[in-house]
Amino acid sequence: MKVLTDKILSQSAYTAEIDVAFEKIDIADWLFTLPEAEYLRCCPPDHIGSGVTTTDDGRRMVINVEMIGTGLVIQHYVAEEATPAYCRMNSISDVFTPAGRTQVNVIWELIAEAIEGGRTRYTNRVTSHPTDVFMDFLAAHGQTFEQAAVARQDAGGDHNRRETPLFAASIARRAVAKAGAK
Repeated sequence: MKVLTDKILSQSAYTAEIDVAFEKIDIADWLFTLPEAEYLRCCPPDHIGSGVTTTDDGRRMVINVEMIGTGLVIQHYVAEEATPAYCRMNSISDVFTPAGRTQVNVIWELIAEAIEGGRTRYTNRVTSHPTDVFMDFLAAHGQTFEQAAVARQDAGGDHNRRETPLFAASIARRAVAKAGAK
């Protein structure tokens, strides 16, 4: 399978402010210890399930199952970078649509930045690229890339807009709980 990185299927980035100092935030810790019930609270009813595992070669991985628009998406996010302030997760995601199954590439970036007043800005950036499998799927179903991109942009942008503030609140709760446990 080939990822077509020269094409963007969808891209969105939303931010939310967190009333916790940047130094107390640890996005990687949050992401790799996130209980499934907390993940479900971060974008109801879209979020369906999640879990943490590893690839065969030992890299950390997060599996997310969610509805994005009319597609059931199973994300297989492999950590390319995972630090307290930045995580870059890369997935070849299975998408189950009313017309059948296909695959897209999704890059999920979780970013923390210090802002005034001892606060943190959280950015949730999601970029999706088509695969050759996805392009063949579109051709087989008489749909253009442009049509698919508009639909994915609308659905993915809406999903990201709704989950970002809930992720930020969850990250804040984790930071406060860890600070209280010390």
